[in-house]
Amino acid sequence: MRHKPGHSPRPSEITPESVYLDRRKVLKGLAAATASTLVSPAIATAAPTGAVLAATRNERYSTHDPMNSWEDITGYNNYYEFGTDKSDPAAHAGAFKTHPWSVTIGGEAEVRGTFTLEDLLKPHALEERVYRLRCVEAWSMVIPWIGIPLGALLSRFKPTSKAKYVGFTTLKDPSQFPGQRLRVLDWPYEEGLRIDEAMHPLSLLAVGLYGRVLPNQNGAPLRLVVPWKYGFKSIKAIVRIDFLERAPETSWHLAAPDEYGFYANVNPAVSHPRWSQASERRIGAGLFAARQPTLPFNGYAADVASLYSGMDLRKFF
Repeated sequence: MRHKPGHSPRPSEITPESVYLDRRKVLKGLAAATASTLVSPAIATAAPTGAVLAATRNERYSTHDPMNSWEDITGYNNYYEFGTDKSDPAAHAGAFKTHPWSVTIGGEAEVRGTFTLEDLLKPHALEERVYRLRCVEAWSMVIPWIGIPLGALLSRFKPTSKAKYVGFTTLKDPSQFPGQRLRVLDWPYEEGLRIDEAMHPLSLLAVGLYGRVLPNQNGAPLRLVVPWKYGFKSIKAIVRIDFLERAPETSWHLAAPDEYGFYANVNPAVSHPRWSQASERRIGAGLFAARQPTLPFNGYAADVASLYSGMDLRKFF
């Protein structure tokens, strides 16, 4: 990742003032797009679809690696609520209802309650950030996400000094999630971060990608993106956020505690019990493309390694 302090964005990267000031247009675009998914099947198309979102590119937190195609990003997903095959989310997510949507805030915070998605987003300007994202199976993509900094949102709820962790919960609705009718995991899906990880400026709550509202198979309407963590920290369809004094039990750790630690495999020198994590395969590069070495913290070490200072990263990997 390249840092460009003092970078001046190109004119094409700047959101027009009229669009920036009128947040209602963005929120209406989200609402219209999510409502349209009730009648439009979710398929992996070659070109971006869905409502356009106004966002300013954040160059400080964007990689200059070549981005994956829309088809790559929307057609090859881990989303077990829709099925365990990589093509299941695109095939089964079309009728998922993402509007209206609300998120409940609870736990160790001064401000708690249930808020609509529009209320959560309204005070924030949307950013586009191009992140490398890796999955635990050692495949990777470069994705232009649109969202808001997670820390900025969490700060609004005034977490108390007891809040050491943040827990996230996905919607539980087997009528919409065919995968939840299977005993793959203990539903609903739950994930967590230390509060300093959650507050780090790289952590993003995403509502879109490639300039468009999130497709259902990519986690609409609200998902977590933590670019230095592997894919199982990328919880989707979030309906609850809790500030916690103790580390939450997370879904993959409960399912396989010897394989999935809380810290989500930030150390490529520690192999997964069933495969090496020393190298990765870029989705879309072709079957015969050379694998790439996996970088510590997925290449974001300059920004986040200090979060783990003094920790044994062979134990808390």
